[in-house]
Amino acid sequence: MYSKIAARNVTKSFKDYAIYFLTLTLAVCIFYSFNSLESQKVLLDMKNSGRDYASILMNVISGVSVFVSIILGGLILYANNFLIKKRKKELGLYMTLGMGRSTISRILVTETLLVGVISLVSGLTLGMGVSQGLSAFTIQLFDVSMSEYKFAISTSAVAKSVLYFGTIFLFVMLFNVFVISKYKIIDLLIAGRKNEEIKFKNPVIFIVTFILCVVSLGFSYKFIIETGLDFTIPKCKVSIILGVLGTLLFFFSLSGFILYVVKKNKKVYFKGLNIFILKQMSSKVNTNFISMSVICLMLLITMVGLSTGISFKKAMDARTKEAAPFDASIMLVNKDKNYTIEDVLKTLDFKISKNEKSASYNLYETGMQVVDFLPDVTKSYQNSDVDFIKVSDYNKILTLKGEKEIHLNNNEVLLLSNRLVNPINEKLKNSNKINIKEKEYLVKNSKAIQENLQTLGNLGTVFTIVINDEFLSGYQISTSVINVNYLDGNREEYNKKYDKINHYNKDANINIEFLFGVTKDQAYEKSKGIATIILFIGLYLGIVFLITSTAVLALQLLSEASDSIERYKSLKRIGSSRKMIDKTIFIQTLVYFSLPVILALIHSVTGIYVVNDFINSYDNTNIVFSSFMTALIFIVIYAGYFYTTYIGYKNIVKSNT
Repeated sequence: MYSKIAARNVTKSFKDYAIYFLTLTLAVCIFYSFNSLESQKVLLDMKNSGRDYASILMNVISGVSVFVSIILGGLILYANNFLIKKRKKELGLYMTLGMGRSTISRILVTETLLVGVISLVSGLTLGMGVSQGLSAFTIQLFDVSMSEYKFAISTSAVAKSVLYFGTIFLFVMLFNVFVISKYKIIDLLIAGRKNEEIKFKNPVIFIVTFILCVVSLGFSYKFIIETGLDFTIPKCKVSIILGVLGTLLFFFSLSGFILYVVKKNKKVYFKGLNIFILKQMSSKVNTNFISMSVICLMLLITMVGLSTGISFKKAMDARTKEAAPFDASIMLVNKDKNYTIEDVLKTLDFKISKNEKSASYNLYETGMQVVDFLPDVTKSYQNSDVDFIKVSDYNKILTLKGEKEIHLNNNEVLLLSNRLVNPINEKLKNSNKINIKEKEYLVKNSKAIQENLQTLGNLGTVFTIVINDEFLSGYQISTSVINVNYLDGNREEYNKKYDKINHYNKDANINIEFLFGVTKDQAYEKSKGIATIILFIGLYLGIVFLITSTAVLALQLLSEASDSIERYKSLKRIGSSRKMIDKTIFIQTLVYFSLPVILALIHSVTGIYVVNDFINSYDNTNIVFSSFMTALIFIVIYAGYFYTTYIGYKNIVKSNT
């Protein structure tokens, strides 16, 4: 009998609170889809071949899944608590008919079990389809042929989904039992009569707060556009604080401000049921302004992350192209001797073959630091040493790259950097002259030359000056490098050769700081792995944030529907038609869903501009495709929740009035 009651209650709940089941299904689907990546043959082959980034990607997804399960667990408990609150009268009726708390708890446990099984089955079924598309996307990210793609169902991801969500539902069961043990019959029976009071403060407070909100957001946008994504600049951090503060002030002041403005327009205020709609919305926004602010910021992260994620990966590829101009490089850093790279390689009996073309160069320290040339540079770079390179060595690098050699007069220099591009360009805009050791030199280039002088895993040129050979006579070599390009296609063997340089033990007769080799393929592999990991974390968290945000909005509206039943009854008593009531429900749902997304969209215009500007400093990328895909994902999920909420709201009002 209890099983029949539980099954009937689940059916009834599905009709009125489909949003709960939709959230559970999507949560399981997304969780399974990302955790099933480890079963994809291409990633398994990469992992078995010893490529670190495949293993790191799987480990990161597993770690993020723990965080995601906590978010989704909190959401499910929040939704379940909402359902229990709305069924207080029903549970009170059960007690009145003689059911004990243990019996009611058993019914709720059975209901939770049924809901868990249904959502797991539907979520895993949907997830198995979505995961195939995600797997194909992963293959493209790693530049692997689609012929390597195979349909796969991950048993480990299924087991992990069942384990994680099974644990969540177990907590839900225990929570329900605990809640029922605390309820009294009288509280349950009169729960429907306890409506939320609508309180409005002095409208002047809301107007002043709204003005402060506009000022805060204005300065926030201004500061972040000026500083970009340079978090070492205090103004950048201030812009983030002002943005969060402005968002909070916006939702705090919005209800009172709109009510004040609309009241001034009597034709709008007294038209139809506008008074009722405004009072309802003002009450809800005023009560939930903190949660709406958090939702808005989560939506902002989702919009910016998804819109710029793919572009970020393309920019990382371009950055790696700049960071790895040669097939391989070996770097020697001296300790207290004046060794060249040729000296050390000869001692180690390491030879460059005839099928490799090479060029070596030396960097010299003169005791000068970045702050000597750029007084206003950030503190993290002020004490960095300025490297000097002979123009003859620089020309050898240009020749190896297939570029034209340059000529410098005795009073001319070149400035190289890919870390301090903006400060150097700003200085050169004002003056093309610099002082080196009390002598004035002309900078031949009008902008900083952005390039790595060797292959590295990152952009390693902080501040390097190309100068005539005579200037550096007498200065000690700080770093010595040899760059190599392969002349045939036997890349794998060459790569192994340069990887071994990192395993050489220091010769007892050579006192050096360190020696290491880097290949272009290693640099690209590392960059591709990091970019893909960041992209997948952004996609994973972005979609979860989107689902969580929309689900909370939906549950808050459905909660308001149950709390406002007496008000809707009053509307019917004064002659309001079903069509008019449905219209008020539609407007409330539309406005409540639109408010956080509109402000998040305004925020994201600035956010996407700043992030895209940062990305374009490495490569001119087009975010149209990624923005289109973001909009598509956003519209599908947001519209789905909006429609489901609207139907659920109508059903609650209709069944109770």
